[in-house]
Amino acid sequence: MFFSTIIGQETVKERFRASVREQRIPHALLLCGGEGIGKLPLAIAYAQYICCEHRTPTDACGECPSCVKFAKLSHPDLHFVFPIIKPENKTTAVCDDFITEFRKFVLEQPYGTVNEWINGISSGKQGMIYEAESAEILRKLSLKTYESEYKVMIIWQPEKMNISCANKLLKILEEPPEKTLFLLVSETPDMLLTTIQSRTQRINIPLIDVQTMTENLQQKFSLTPEAAANVARIANGNFRKAEEIIQSSDENQFNFDQFIYLMRMAYSKKVAELKQWSEMMSKIGREKQKNFFVYAQKMVRENFMLNLHEKELNYLNNNEIDFSQKFSRFITENNVEIIMQDFALAERHIEGNVQAKMVFFDLSLKFIVSLIKKQ
Repeated sequence: MFFSTIIGQETVKERFRASVREQRIPHALLLCGGEGIGKLPLAIAYAQYICCEHRTPTDACGECPSCVKFAKLSHPDLHFVFPIIKPENKTTAVCDDFITEFRKFVLEQPYGTVNEWINGISSGKQGMIYEAESAEILRKLSLKTYESEYKVMIIWQPEKMNISCANKLLKILEEPPEKTLFLLVSETPDMLLTTIQSRTQRINIPLIDVQTMTENLQQKFSLTPEAAANVARIANGNFRKAEEIIQSSDENQFNFDQFIYLMRMAYSKKVAELKQWSEMMSKIGREKQKNFFVYAQKMVRENFMLNLHEKELNYLNNNEIDFSQKFSRFITENNVEIIMQDFALAERHIEGNVQAKMVFFDLSLKFIVSLIKKQ
């Protein structure tokens, strides 16, 4: 993966290049930021640049044996840790059990989300980095480098580590092996142990700027300048979201349809229908349930801004706008806070493995009351 293939992020790229040029490669970096901004591709491109045998001032050469292996993410000195699902017939699991699928996922969708990855290897479960992974990390880092000067350990979503694994990683970070680089790629760094945070150099990766996003969308999807600019504005710096808007992903459409149904049935006080809906939603799997609550919170927030006539702060696509033009009047300062809190609480309950049918039905009953409080 090359710096040149990553959208924007020129300041971060130059920082990485300078660290190599000045021989100031740190032992651990914490790359932080939201979805779809290129954190994982940046980490891989940095690793490739470090290991490249004939790097240029701006990028890896792409032709040396190291770059050939990086093109397949199979370089022997490049190691990955990422959330996985423990198979039901196994007592433990490590990332190498899924490394072939993970390489394929990253190469096909470098801006892909953790939810897309987990949904691709399992249905209805939440990903985790298990305790057994810490022993694998120690084993791999105890070996000498095969081909390069550095060993690189990329940990994607380190906040998904269980506490035992996190504590063992901390010990490695306190006394890191020589010529080893840890790249922790996180969306919620505050969930990491503070001691892990303190032993890494934090780099906050910004959103992709609108102009760069617009130009890239024009080239990749052959959009008109106006259409590309509109998608870039709605995506708000998230390239994966921009792709989903253009491609109208099935999951987004599903979440949109369920949000409409929930609000209409709650407004009409159709309890029997809401009960059936809750039973249906309880069967779609916890990751999809959590995704729905995240989407629903976004829709409530955007409808509230629409009700305030703040069009410049609104990030709805065309289908969502058509629905929200009429619905937004039901989301006011009198009920927006409690509705957002209800969705957020339901999301936490799902994460805590509370019975899903009960969570959804309780939520739907609350909305019968909340939608009345618009005045």
